[in-house]
Amino acid sequence: MQLVIVESPAKAKTIEKYLGKDYKVLASFGHVRDLPPKDGSVRPDEDFAMDWELYGDKARQVKAITDAAKSADRLILATDPDREGEAISWHVRELLAKKKVLPKEVERVTFNAITKDVITQAMKAPRELDQDLIDAYLARRALDYLFGFTLSPVLWRKLPGAKSAGRVQSVALRLIVEREREIEAFRPQEYWSVIARLEHLGTQFPARLVKFDGQKLDKLTLGDKGAADKAKAAVEAATFAVDEVETRPTRRNPYPPFTTSTLQMEAARKLGFSASHTMRVAQSLYEAGAITYMRTDGVQMDSSAISAARKAISDRYNNGHYLPEKPRHYESKAKNAQEAHEAIRPTDFAKDRHGSGDEARLYELIWKRAIASQMASANIERTTVTLRDGTGKHELRATGQVIKFPGFLAVYDETLDAKPADDEDDGAMLPVLNKGDQPAKQGVDATQHFTQPPPRYSEATLVKRLEELGIGRPSTYAATIQVIKDRAYVRTEKNRFFAEESGRLLTAFLERFFPRYVGYDFTAGMEDELDDVSGGREAWKDLLAKFWKDFKPKSDEVMERKPSEVTEALDEFLSDYLFPPTEDGSDPRRCPLCEAEGRSGGRLSLRGGRYGAFVACVNYPECKYTRKFAQPGGSQDAGEDGEVGKHPETGEPILRKAGRFGPYIQIGDGKEAKRASIPKDIPELDVDWAVKLLSLPRTIGPHPETGEPITAAIGRYGPYLAHNGKYAKLRGTAEVFETGMNSAVAKLAEAANGGGRGQRTPAEPLKTFGNHPESGGPIKLMAGRYGPYVTDGTTNATLPRDKKPEDLTEEEAVVLITERAAKGPAKGTKKAAPKKKAPAKKPAAKKAPAKKKAEA
Repeated sequence: MQLVIVESPAKAKTIEKYLGKDYKVLASFGHVRDLPPKDGSVRPDEDFAMDWELYGDKARQVKAITDAAKSADRLILATDPDREGEAISWHVRELLAKKKVLPKEVERVTFNAITKDVITQAMKAPRELDQDLIDAYLARRALDYLFGFTLSPVLWRKLPGAKSAGRVQSVALRLIVEREREIEAFRPQEYWSVIARLEHLGTQFPARLVKFDGQKLDKLTLGDKGAADKAKAAVEAATFAVDEVETRPTRRNPYPPFTTSTLQMEAARKLGFSASHTMRVAQSLYEAGAITYMRTDGVQMDSSAISAARKAISDRYNNGHYLPEKPRHYESKAKNAQEAHEAIRPTDFAKDRHGSGDEARLYELIWKRAIASQMASANIERTTVTLRDGTGKHELRATGQVIKFPGFLAVYDETLDAKPADDEDDGAMLPVLNKGDQPAKQGVDATQHFTQPPPRYSEATLVKRLEELGIGRPSTYAATIQVIKDRAYVRTEKNRFFAEESGRLLTAFLERFFPRYVGYDFTAGMEDELDDVSGGREAWKDLLAKFWKDFKPKSDEVMERKPSEVTEALDEFLSDYLFPPTEDGSDPRRCPLCEAEGRSGGRLSLRGGRYGAFVACVNYPECKYTRKFAQPGGSQDAGEDGEVGKHPETGEPILRKAGRFGPYIQIGDGKEAKRASIPKDIPELDVDWAVKLLSLPRTIGPHPETGEPITAAIGRYGPYLAHNGKYAKLRGTAEVFETGMNSAVAKLAEAANGGGRGQRTPAEPLKTFGNHPESGGPIKLMAGRYGPYVTDGTTNATLPRDKKPEDLTEEEAVVLITERAAKGPAKGTKKAAPKKKAPAKKPAAKKAPAKKKAEA
């Protein structure tokens, strides 16, 4: 029997169908083992020895593979044709060797598409595992582990509220933060454009003023309304005639087929897909045999695929002009030839449709791009018309273009990033104009503009920038972006990235204390070295030794600093952001509360607290002025009360206040006061919103089955529904006030059944991690009666007061449980004991296992 190992069940099912009964195909479900998430899994002092452990949820798959290997004569490792695929095969081989069930004959097979012909041919050309690719995987995995497990403890102890940092993720985050800084530092400039609306032979077209009083105009020449009105009046008074007509034919060539990064960019622009969603859908298409492998840097197609594409073009377009005389060949820019696989393309060009929903949309995009890559160029005629007045002092210019032959544009045109609103090349249709023609003037417009800051990154432009800098690799971009999202370092609004407070602070910390390791050149250079390892040009342990020699002493040096020293250094580093110059030239660090109350010496500085960084007055505790880190310059409502308005029924003032943990509203005083936090997702706060928030919780009505009330409210983890001790999460603040009875009952039922994305009952974990490296039990973050805690099923450990549940990482959870277990059970907490059986004489009335009544 011949045993074939692949990654996924879908892939296994398809391949087994093509290979026949002599082969048994099993799926590993990805990697079967990884480095344990604890200190010491990579040991630099022992020549970078690495420990591996099985994933807890892969026990069933591993047992099936092990049992099958016992009776197999030949092992065929057919995982994906990249570094990760090579690594998965290596892990399977090592695991079977360790269990002493490795067949005598072990071979590696790769194929770029899951079709019968490709698989059959691949099976005829097996090879050995590529040790260079395996070494590159080991180097990257050890590098990321050493970076994260060395730097994260520094962050936990020196940067309040920090989570963890990754080698590539930190640099991607820095790009977003730097763009945020550019936007904040940007000062718009006013400028005006003067456009004449002309008509000739029944066709209207615009013409821009490009010369005024003998002076050529650039973008900012007309800087105010006065100058613009003067220019407008001159255009209105003058008579313009066509002086020059320039017609220039141009050709546009098609784009190459998709690579991983270009597919992610274009799917984001055209389909609105995130990078991770694009890769998930592409994986499904690949496993269904519809497209070739989707993790690639290559832009070339196989010769047989080129022939198939040309035939499809010939069959669909009777006009032979759409098919160029010779096939098109594209050159890959991949730095490492072993990574340059075939481009992403359909496996059958005769099929322009596959599947439904997002699969169909992504397949169509891939099909069109691949087909277009072999089509004829587009012929475009660009026309520029120059009109001058009699004096020659004033000049108008009109531009337009006409597509003479669409070529590949008949199938596909790449989506470009947004052009400036004032871009004069608007592609307007122009009438036939000859020298001496005098188009009729329909009107003249002077329009005000302001220069715009650089746009925030979208997923498409962030991927493009990472690729330009040589940071990471296309196959890693989706995971990299997802990590900074999951850690709440950034948020997305209208498909654009905004840097969150925690992301800005982490970036500042790394730039101040670890500038080399968030440097673009360093990170790109590290990728080049990893490529050298995969190409057999550098030993992987030499790469790690060079990195560790500098990184470890730097980490130790920062760890020895006092937290106050770190805060002082960040206060200085972030001074321009936190305390920008004031318009009146006064001290930007002055405390507004001390100034208002006549105290001297009130100056502001950065402080560290349990829940992160904030700005406070040096006169604390006498002065209790504070503002959040993410309020540069200090808005007045950060330190002073402001009145939102009067309550429409009671007439009491509703006050907006700023606390250390965010803004809130309050009505009343003392013990009778009612307060409510201000959610981030509401529009501008007004009296109506304030009254709504203060009225919570809202009673929707009695449940039709139990008669108990269903309420909607906003809690620590966001908006939710509650009924009889059961909960269901709501998607936003608006739903708290809009959800009706039918919807509420459905959401509660779905949550009780474990359904619904993001919904949970109190008994469900807030978050799940991997297995504990010592006990082997699954680690879960739970909401306990006395606060959130983590458990591995044996030991419970309460979260520190300065640690937010949503910020907890797996590494921190492991440390908390291990430390708690070493101390023994906390007072009032019983060690988990075996469950007691119910009395035999009452089998129908079994007791539920006793639950722990208190967490550590």
